[in-house]
Amino acid sequence: MKRERKPNRPAKARRLGTWQCLGLAGAGVLAALVLAWFWRGTSPHQPAASTGGSLPADPLPLVEPEAAVFPAYAGSAQCRDCHPAAYAAWTDSHHGLAERPFSMEREGEAFDPPRSFRHGHQTTDLRLWDGQPEVTTLGVGGVRASHRVAHVIGHDPLRQFLVPAEGGRLQVLEAAFDPRRREWFNVYGDEDRQPGEWGHWTGRGMNWNQMCASCHNTRLRKNYDAATDSYRTAMAELSVGCEACHGPMKAHVDWQRAHPDHKRGEPTLRRLTRDQVFDTCGSCHARRAELTGDFRPGEAFTDHYQLVTVDESATYYADGQVREENYEFAAFLGSRMHAAGVRCVDCHQPHSAKLILSGNALCLRCHSGGYPNSPVIDLATHTHHQPGSAGSECVNCHMPLTTYMQRHPRRDHGFTIPDPWLTMQHGVPNACNRCHTDREAAWALAAVEAWFGPRTNRPARLRAHWIAEARAGHDAARAALMGLLAGPDTPYWKASVTRLLGRWIDAPAVADAILGQVRHSHALVRAAVAHAVEPLVEAGHPAATEAINRLLGDPARQVRVAAAWVLRERVDTNSPAGRELLHALAFNADQPAGQLQLAAWQLARGDPNAALDHLQRGVQWDPYSAVLRHELAVVLSRLGRTREALEALQEAVRLEPDSAEYYFKLGLAWNELGDAPQTLSALESATRLDPRHHRAWYNLALARNAGGDVAGALEALRIAEALAPRDARIPYAVATILVRTGAIREAREALSRALAAQPDHVEARMLLRELPE
Repeated sequence: MKRERKPNRPAKARRLGTWQCLGLAGAGVLAALVLAWFWRGTSPHQPAASTGGSLPADPLPLVEPEAAVFPAYAGSAQCRDCHPAAYAAWTDSHHGLAERPFSMEREGEAFDPPRSFRHGHQTTDLRLWDGQPEVTTLGVGGVRASHRVAHVIGHDPLRQFLVPAEGGRLQVLEAAFDPRRREWFNVYGDEDRQPGEWGHWTGRGMNWNQMCASCHNTRLRKNYDAATDSYRTAMAELSVGCEACHGPMKAHVDWQRAHPDHKRGEPTLRRLTRDQVFDTCGSCHARRAELTGDFRPGEAFTDHYQLVTVDESATYYADGQVREENYEFAAFLGSRMHAAGVRCVDCHQPHSAKLILSGNALCLRCHSGGYPNSPVIDLATHTHHQPGSAGSECVNCHMPLTTYMQRHPRRDHGFTIPDPWLTMQHGVPNACNRCHTDREAAWALAAVEAWFGPRTNRPARLRAHWIAEARAGHDAARAALMGLLAGPDTPYWKASVTRLLGRWIDAPAVADAILGQVRHSHALVRAAVAHAVEPLVEAGHPAATEAINRLLGDPARQVRVAAAWVLRERVDTNSPAGRELLHALAFNADQPAGQLQLAAWQLARGDPNAALDHLQRGVQWDPYSAVLRHELAVVLSRLGRTREALEALQEAVRLEPDSAEYYFKLGLAWNELGDAPQTLSALESATRLDPRHHRAWYNLALARNAGGDVAGALEALRIAEALAPRDARIPYAVATILVRTGAIREAREALSRALAAQPDHVEARMLLRELPE
């Protein structure tokens, strides 16, 4: 099963509501600071009327019936006679063995003789019973039970085993076999995962139908039925067959048989371009969200997937190095190699997937003058290491290894340049210290600066630096990122920069810069624009709204779906983009993250009760998700169920005690229930955990002021205003407090700042008129 260790929670979706702050109410000299919930659109105690946001009766209208699809596939065995060399290379490859029925010949040694192994506080037993493989381990409900193995996925360096479960499911055991060491191990090491966790082998995080099947088989249909929470999964061929990469070939086989003497001009064949081949590789070798569940070779990656790129998440380091598993595609897409025109088949044999050449010979195939415009590399002077040493191997510096699932080392395909300076500044790892573990980054930096001099301060370093600064919330990164957006960087990096700039979208210059990319030639960038401008569309920004409306008709489905999501409150569900969005939502409804997105959809369409149903289901499927608990609290508060909302937030804080945002919302919940000490405590925790959380500082100021701590309130507001100088509510709050203390001149100055940030701030203008000169 080709997947990384994921946290026991779904990927974080956009907030369902806007639990912004404790409110300011009143105007004039006697304006009062009032602690209250603040929601967008509807009162927290008055659910909006339903606007018909339910999914259509046929939630997957865009997929061609499998009865019409599968007959177009011939099966890999039909390729053997005409393509014996390619077939032989494929048969025992990782693709050919991606998934298969259990066989004693290949897997028998894993179960015979019987054995047991300990992992965490658990024991798993392996044996043959009546000639069939059997695994006894901790399962559903915390009960040890025996399970028969149905299929095997993977070959080398590890093999995982599938066991049947109710509802047409196959579940992937966390007990795996290492054929090199001939030993069993747990893919999660000593984590000791327990039944009930999303990532336990009995949970949805280890469900083959959703998590594994599409990439381990050929033209798979997941066939999830939401009404019964069950699957009828089917595929054209078990394992990654020839047609997984070449597309359906039944017509080709039939034509060849009918015309044995005609080898040229066959009408059924179409040759894929290099980029189409690359997209085909990416359909499995990418960390991405699925939009259709029905990719076919020759079609565009961006018509079927949303790619995970460098942004504010922990998937990548700021320079593009892989931090969590990404399956190679995105890292390579952001590399200089891809920008230079290199593609997968330039290094990998297409049928065996093995390297074309070994060691440095593969790199020097191009870097000795054999590829147009590629730098010529002299290994002795370039590596500064002895020939034959680990440091003289190109891949050890530019494709560092990370081991996944305890036994699977994979090379980073970002082809990054080791930079100890980024390690010292931002904690980005570098290949020098990955090898020289007994040395400090400062030692490595001194060495590379002595070798390469000013060349170490390359554009990639500066880009990584400013991305790291943006992730940390430093406003100084804004101008630098805008410069990168306007510069010559590749679409991958422009998309990443666009997403990161979204945090400053309320700044007119940033909005203009992002909207200027709406006609970019690459779908990744246009999709990033859609995500970034969402707050502007919500605020009724004319140019942003016009741009999103145009993107509803974009050539790439990824962009259309992103635009439809931004307009989810009002998008026409009968329009092409609306139907595509509903299709994607329905396709992913079998996971907690999918339920989270469905809840967001229903809430946007004015049906908080339906949203609540989805979130409760998501929590049932993943009870250890802090994200789901937080969003559940949002909807519960929207429905006026404040005490339940508080309990959900308390659980979110327990599950993720380092989240400032959850403490911030907890403070708002305590305030709603009238508990001033708990309100102060939670908001102070939020500001301690994230000193740059300006909304927490702002609300802490209101809570302090309500408790009579005027000096503390003003100090908190001073910090909040420094963090968010464009938020007019903050200086307005300062002014109302100062008026009460008699500091009229300082109050007028604060009101002037509020009006400079928001000229149409009615309350500030009214209060300013009422103040004496």
